[in-house]
Amino acid sequence: MYFVEVILPLSLAKTFTYSISEAEFHYLKIGMRVAVPFGKSKIYTALAIEIHQNKPTLYDAKEIHQILDEFPVVTPIQIAHWQWIASYYMCAIGDVYRGAMPSALLLESETLISQNNHQVIDPSQLTDDEFLIYEALQQQSSLKVQDIIAILNKKNIFPVIQKLIDKNILVLQEEIQESYKPKLVRYIRLHPKYDSNQGLSELLESLKNANKQKAVVMRYFQISASEKKPISVKKLANEANSTAAIVKALIEKEIFEDYFLEEDRVIFKGKITEKELQLSAQQNRAFLEIKESYLKKEVCLLHGVTSSGKTEIYIKLIEEYLETGKQVLYLLPEIALTTQLVGRLRTYFGNKVAVFHSKYNNNERIEVWNQVLKNSEKAQVVIGARSALFLPFADLGFIIVDEEHEQTFKQVDPAPRYHARDAAIVLAYSHKAKVLLGSATPSIETYFNAKSGKFGLVEISKRYGNVMMPSIELVDLKDKYFRKKMTGHFSDILIEEITSALSRDEQIILFQNRRGYSPVIECITCGHVPQCQQCDVSLTYHKHKNQLRCHYCGYTMAKPTHCQACSSVDLTTKGFGTEQIEQELISIFPQSKIGRMDQDTTRGKFGFEKIIDSFKNREVDILVGTQMLAKGLDFDNVSLVGVMNADNMLYHPDFRAFERSYQMLTQVAGRSGRAEKQGKVIIQTYNPDHNIIQQVTTNNYGAMYNEQLYDRQIYKYPPYFRIIKVTLKQRDFEKLKAGSLWLYEVMRQNLLMPVLGPEEPVISRIRNEYIRTIIIKIPQNISIGITKKAIQKMLNSFEAVAQFRAIKVTLNVDFY
Repeated sequence: MYFVEVILPLSLAKTFTYSISEAEFHYLKIGMRVAVPFGKSKIYTALAIEIHQNKPTLYDAKEIHQILDEFPVVTPIQIAHWQWIASYYMCAIGDVYRGAMPSALLLESETLISQNNHQVIDPSQLTDDEFLIYEALQQQSSLKVQDIIAILNKKNIFPVIQKLIDKNILVLQEEIQESYKPKLVRYIRLHPKYDSNQGLSELLESLKNANKQKAVVMRYFQISASEKKPISVKKLANEANSTAAIVKALIEKEIFEDYFLEEDRVIFKGKITEKELQLSAQQNRAFLEIKESYLKKEVCLLHGVTSSGKTEIYIKLIEEYLETGKQVLYLLPEIALTTQLVGRLRTYFGNKVAVFHSKYNNNERIEVWNQVLKNSEKAQVVIGARSALFLPFADLGFIIVDEEHEQTFKQVDPAPRYHARDAAIVLAYSHKAKVLLGSATPSIETYFNAKSGKFGLVEISKRYGNVMMPSIELVDLKDKYFRKKMTGHFSDILIEEITSALSRDEQIILFQNRRGYSPVIECITCGHVPQCQQCDVSLTYHKHKNQLRCHYCGYTMAKPTHCQACSSVDLTTKGFGTEQIEQELISIFPQSKIGRMDQDTTRGKFGFEKIIDSFKNREVDILVGTQMLAKGLDFDNVSLVGVMNADNMLYHPDFRAFERSYQMLTQVAGRSGRAEKQGKVIIQTYNPDHNIIQQVTTNNYGAMYNEQLYDRQIYKYPPYFRIIKVTLKQRDFEKLKAGSLWLYEVMRQNLLMPVLGPEEPVISRIRNEYIRTIIIKIPQNISIGITKKAIQKMLNSFEAVAQFRAIKVTLNVDFY
């Protein structure tokens, strides 16, 4: 008897055994996908992780339906890495498998399948089975996998579906919900009837009275003579100083004909530079020190001030690893950064650079997956957000984690709640690869590891080209309001500096870490504040859409005209967000072009690119934004950065609040004066004497680090203690209260370490579910593995209590 051990893409901690035939036993390899029945009627795409002859004792093994792959699509190193993530972050292996694989590789019986309406289909080219599915989709808009089994009257249908997906005839429902459409560029060519010389003379004769059209045609001939490549409608209209309407008239006259070509969004514009990258003396010293540290250590931290030229050092190191034939992974905290970086890397490495992140559609992601698996020339360097960590690297040699301090590297929901930086270090160890962590403001844990000798440490204290660090000026808001020197939320000093920068044709960035117009609308008469119906938060006012919106569950309502409690019409807004700053700027600087970059304006696949490109091309004078602006963007014409209110972040109920505030303010300040001239930063605050704000002003990372480390040791926080956060959720408040108390008591009695809770978090209800949290602090000298086993046992006994079974429990290991 032959069996295969598989992982299912469900939130299940264990693997399952299925029976296979002898032929399948010899054909099947670890890392191939198999279609398996599960439950009464469902089919899932499972992953084979072991082939053996041990019959399961607790249940009869069902037979697999079929093998889906001709060769493994997942590597043994990946499977081992996934198992490490599942055990370290205390989640189900099924969650990791589901999170790691592109959804098009996880067909299941519940998947809805529809026809791709953008594809021209020739039914005569289809096989009988393919035609039956195509015919069924003419009658109804979508089919489930179960329906297709019934239509074809056989179980082995996944290969047929996969072939139709590969031919771009079918699409999965998830993909239809994405607003992605291929980028079609409209090109133009001369109508075939004018190909001969006689045809050309006829053409010019027909246009003798239409001078504008004639000018466009003459320009077309000039461009096509000089450039032997397709001419787009947009380019022709621009070059001929004409309009699309005139080009359209020529198409209607059948002088031109138009056609469309699909174009990749991440397109390489510009030529690969043959000249070698020249490092400055400081960069070269850092480059050699990093290489030296790799002789003894696997991980190195590059701590370089903002604009010190860390990217050039990365490029130089990537060059060396590519020469040895190794693959390189370049992790970024924010999708917005990939646009700028891809351009820079492709200047040196051309087509060897691939991009992988969640705003790409299924087909694009599978393409990159296969290129990485085959160690293709096209994916030697992979740039991506944290999900790129799960790609099937064949020969990984080097991982860069840029801006390693960013909290976006930690996945919050759903499971696996992994930290990409830590998981990357483990992955590199499996591949015997090296890791470089880069940041101007490293996280305290990383800097602690570097200082204590666990990681290598290389520091750069000067900016590239000896450009001066920006000068930072503090504005005391208390004093300015008292002296009536404020216009809206702008102090007289900030307005003066903005005016001065605009007069020099320089650009300005303003930072306000809150989106929307105002976080609170309050009744002046009775003090009532509109709350979300499903969450314990006040609704944020968005003036542009004239609505109140919950930023947790998405609930919206129209802005009320009178108070819901006392019917008073005296409503006022409290606090301010990016939208309000944008409105105030329009009234103070009516001649300037103002842009806004926050979650509301960057929705859609290319929201980031549009805003970043227009700012880089100097179409926008002042850019207002949230923390998206603080992450490694490089604009050479920005001379002034304004922080509207530096106190927002300082008083978050979070042990990292001071560290995060320092990082955020320093990173935002670092966007200023990145070219020849020294930049300026204006920080508006009610607490100019606060230690953190003083440390930002003097760019004193060491003082902030030592102060925070002292506090962390006293109050038992990382890096001296590891933290596991247990979150309990339930709609019934009393049931949750009883369950969380029971679990807390069990943990307090059995774990010989600090257990805090059960605490009601700041936002204690989201989507009608009440929330309680328990924090477990594990000292460095106690094995985290043994502690986790003990916690898991307690959770198993918690689930065994009937009245607590409905309570959802989630674990967040190394809670950030």
